[in-house]
Amino acid sequence: MGFWTLFEVASMPILQVLIISLLGAFMATDYCKLLSVDIRRSLNRIVFVVFTPSLMFASLAKTVTLQDIISWWFMPVNIGLTFLVGIILGWIVVKILKPKPYLEGLIIATCSSGNLGNLLLIVVPAICNEDGSPFGDTNVCTRIGLSYASFSMALGGFYLWTITFHMIRASSLKLRDDEADEDFSSKQPNENLDATPQSQLLKGESEEQVAIVVKAPQDTRPKAKGKAPLWRQVVGFLHQILEELMAPPTLGAIFGFTFGAIDWLRSLVIGPGAPLRVVEDSIKLLGDATIPCITLILGANLTQGLRSSTIKPMVIVGVVCVRYIILPVVGIFVVQAAGDLGFLPPDPLFRYVLMVQFTLPPAMNIGTMAQLFDVGQDECSVLFLWTYLAAALALTSWSTVFMWILT
Repeated sequence: MGFWTLFEVASMPILQVLIISLLGAFMATDYCKLLSVDIRRSLNRIVFVVFTPSLMFASLAKTVTLQDIISWWFMPVNIGLTFLVGIILGWIVVKILKPKPYLEGLIIATCSSGNLGNLLLIVVPAICNEDGSPFGDTNVCTRIGLSYASFSMALGGFYLWTITFHMIRASSLKLRDDEADEDFSSKQPNENLDATPQSQLLKGESEEQVAIVVKAPQDTRPKAKGKAPLWRQVVGFLHQILEELMAPPTLGAIFGFTFGAIDWLRSLVIGPGAPLRVVEDSIKLLGDATIPCITLILGANLTQGLRSSTIKPMVIVGVVCVRYIILPVVGIFVVQAAGDLGFLPPDPLFRYVLMVQFTLPPAMNIGTMAQLFDVGQDECSVLFLWTYLAAALALTSWSTVFMWILT
């Protein structure tokens, strides 16, 4: 497969995202007024509670079995490494460029959380269907590739709705603290540095002074409490983890794994003779709405972000360098080392998917989380615009390198 053919294949999903984003931006303008802030917020909640869990369940229950989970054990490790390395590199970007504190979590999340869902579901089958594909028979490659992509999407969603979800929520708490501090500071009276506790206001003919005592303003902010006992901190941490695991997308992934891994549950909903196949079809129908809705919201947020975003250009450059230069190189090293140690199956398509996981643009669900917590929505849209524009060239170029290495 030539470079330009591969360029066309790898560019298609990126262009689809950009086209739908432009449509969302147009729908949010004053000319259409179809995606106002309130409508976007409501639609985002529907995506979070209904569409995304449905997509997770449908893709996992149908394509991933218990045997697949056992034989593909390195994939969750690989995705975990993409998050770990991305978090470290994002932290370095934050420390060097020093953005606003409430943007730190968003930037680290953008560096660490790749789009492990819809892009792989489009890119892998497209490459399998091209003439001269290095991955063998088209039908077999497509079927196996969809299983790899679905498993990757579910695992990525699990990491995303735990680790990344926590980072965005922490950013929102930091933003609320900053706003509270600003409100408190704005209410402080202007103090005369030369005044004494008793300031003379009036002086009569008999030199009698009428004065008032100027009292120091009291700090009305809540006082910091002492450090909680260790057991209470542990309980609080476990409660927080459980709360994040109970997020609807994570629950959808857990149920999808369960139905896919247990044969008798799988036979209830999957297959032409399944008694409850209409349930699975209905869930899949809901899940198919996830990607279009997320992309439309992303584009709608972009119209406001281009006008009011305060993110530094060097932050955008730093994120692009992390996602498309450093992470792919790390991915080649990790996958090649795992293969040499015998951790991977011999299938080159599996290794290709593992390498591509290090090269994907940021997960669009980051925009969903930013909308949910009302933090950094404008900056998130601007970051997504530039990273997805760069992805058209970066993903194509690295795909060529990966296939050259594996063939």
